[in-house]
Amino acid sequence: MRQARELVDAGVKVIDLSADFRIKDISEWEKWYGMSHACPELVSEAVYGLPEVNRKQIKKARIIANPGCYPTAVQLGFLPLIEAKVIDTNSLIADTKSGVSGAGRKAEVHTLFPEAADNFKSYGVPGHRHLPEIRQGLSNVAGKLVGLTFVPHLTPMVRGIHATLYAKLMSTKTKVDLQTLFEERYKNEHFVDVLPAGSHPETRSVRGSNYCRIAVHRPQGGQTVVVLAVTDNLVKGAAGQAVQNMNLMFGFSETLGIEHVPILP
Repeated sequence: MRQARELVDAGVKVIDLSADFRIKDISEWEKWYGMSHACPELVSEAVYGLPEVNRKQIKKARIIANPGCYPTAVQLGFLPLIEAKVIDTNSLIADTKSGVSGAGRKAEVHTLFPEAADNFKSYGVPGHRHLPEIRQGLSNVAGKLVGLTFVPHLTPMVRGIHATLYAKLMSTKTKVDLQTLFEERYKNEHFVDVLPAGSHPETRSVRGSNYCRIAVHRPQGGQTVVVLAVTDNLVKGAAGQAVQNMNLMFGFSETLGIEHVPILP
């Protein structure tokens, strides 16, 4: 944010992997990040870089706010349900897990190998910085403020995001083919793979790739919908999505340089 104005004035297009331009409400951003925003006048211009939602705007943008890793998986998982208006958006739940690399490369005790290995824990339950980003994106689609409980967890692996998402259908009598709903929503999205009915996506199936793999379930045919979404937090959750946005901004093929298959461990 301290460099953006000079870069934009020089005619440089900016794709920001930090959170500096993701949240449109400056006071909300300052509350969650604990500092004054250095470039608030550019926040309103920045386009949120989730191609599956903002592709047209991304192509014309000067500043892209590259989404966070958790927000990418959570939003892609909930989007078809919210767009179709088949769920109650007042009580969404996102139960999410991340590999240790999601915390970045800085040296902190909780991400040291002896602390993270052979261990599993939640964190940020009272509030996590990605909460307002996710809520903003989902609320924009819903056309109103959504209610979201977001609980992240740290897993003893290097990379990967697994989001287990819960939502209630508007009624127990709601008749909707969830599998078809998701397949139709993402049929033209190269990097979103809707798996066959009954599937359970694994983080290793997207490791090192720009793909998001999704499965949707309706346990026992009840009112609860469960969506499973997996991504690589370092690729579709960060640098890969940034390249995807760059390709769109400069008129390249959207898949250029990021179409490689997952790297199984």
